[in-house]
Amino acid sequence: MSIALKSVLAATLLAAGSLFASSALADVTVYTAGPQKLIDKLSAGFTEKTGVKVNVFQATTGKVMARIEAEASNPVVDVVISASWDTASDFAKRGWLVPYTSPNAAKVPDFLKTDTAVAQGVSGLGIVWNTKSGTPKPADWADLAKPEFKDLVNIPDPAKSGSSFELTAALAAQDDWKLFKELKANGAVIAGANADALNPVLQGAKAAVFGAVDYIALNAKKKGETIDVIFPESGTVVAPRPIMIMKWSKNQDDAKKFVDYMLSDEGQKMVADQMLMPARTDVPANRPLIGDLKLLKYDTAEVYGKRKEILGQMADIFK
Repeated sequence: MSIALKSVLAATLLAAGSLFASSALADVTVYTAGPQKLIDKLSAGFTEKTGVKVNVFQATTGKVMARIEAEASNPVVDVVISASWDTASDFAKRGWLVPYTSPNAAKVPDFLKTDTAVAQGVSGLGIVWNTKSGTPKPADWADLAKPEFKDLVNIPDPAKSGSSFELTAALAAQDDWKLFKELKANGAVIAGANADALNPVLQGAKAAVFGAVDYIALNAKKKGETIDVIFPESGTVVAPRPIMIMKWSKNQDDAKKFVDYMLSDEGQKMVADQMLMPARTDVPANRPLIGDLKLLKYDTAEVYGKRKEILGQMADIFK
C-alpha cells in the first residue's frame, strides 16, 4: 500500500471516528417514570425532528432514583422525568439541575414549573372500581373501608410510587391515620406498584384500587375494561410529573431541545393521548382536568420532610 493511500485511509478512519464520537455525544439519555408508550412516541418524534437519538430507561420512580444513585460516580443520564414533584425539589437542593425555561412553557401554570423543572403532564389519584364486582359504586375514600369491600381493596405501595406516597401523606394528615387503620381492618392490602395494584381489579379478583394513578386506569377503560375512575368527594391529590436536565449532562443543548419538544403542540398532544393532563393549559384532553377536581390541602414541604416517618407508619399499619 502506498504512503499516499495509507495517508488517505488514516484520514478517512480519523474522520469516521470523529463523526462516531460526535454522534455518540449527540445522543440524549432519558430516565423516566412515565408511561412506556409516551416516552417511545416522544423519543421517535424528537429524533425525527432533530436527528438526535434518545436512549431510554423506563421504570418506577423508585427504580429510576436507585439507578441514579448507583451511577453517582459515573453519571450518564441527561434528562429525568419523575412521577413525583418531590424529585425536582430534592435534586434542586442537591444542586444537580440545570436552570432552563423553555419558550414553550409560557402557557404552563406557575405551580407546574420552576427555574430548574417543568411538568411534562399531571396525573390525579382516584378510586378505580370494577363495575362488575358486585359492590356498590364508591363515592369517597372511606367507602372502601365498609364491609361490602371486605378483602377486596388494593393499595399501591407508597414506597414504590411517588404519587401514592403523596396521597398517603395527605390523607393521613387529615385524620391521623384513622382511615388507613380502618382499611387494614377491612382487609385492604398493599399490592406493589401501580400496575400491580390495578391488574387484580381488571381481572375481577379485587373490587377496587385505593389511590390509583388515573391515566393508567383511564387508558384501560378506553380499551373496554369494565372499570370506573372516581375522584372522591372529600378531595384528592394531583401528581405533576417534572422533567429536569441534570447538571452533569454533556449534552445540555440537545437536552433542552428535548424539553422544548415535550412542551410543543405535538409533544403535549402525545401527553394528552396517554390520558394524562397536559402541562399546558391550551392543550385539550379528553379527561377531567385539575380544575374539575377537589384537591386536599396539606403542607408539601412538611410531608416530604417526614417521608421516612410516613413510610414507616404505613408499613407498621399494614405489616
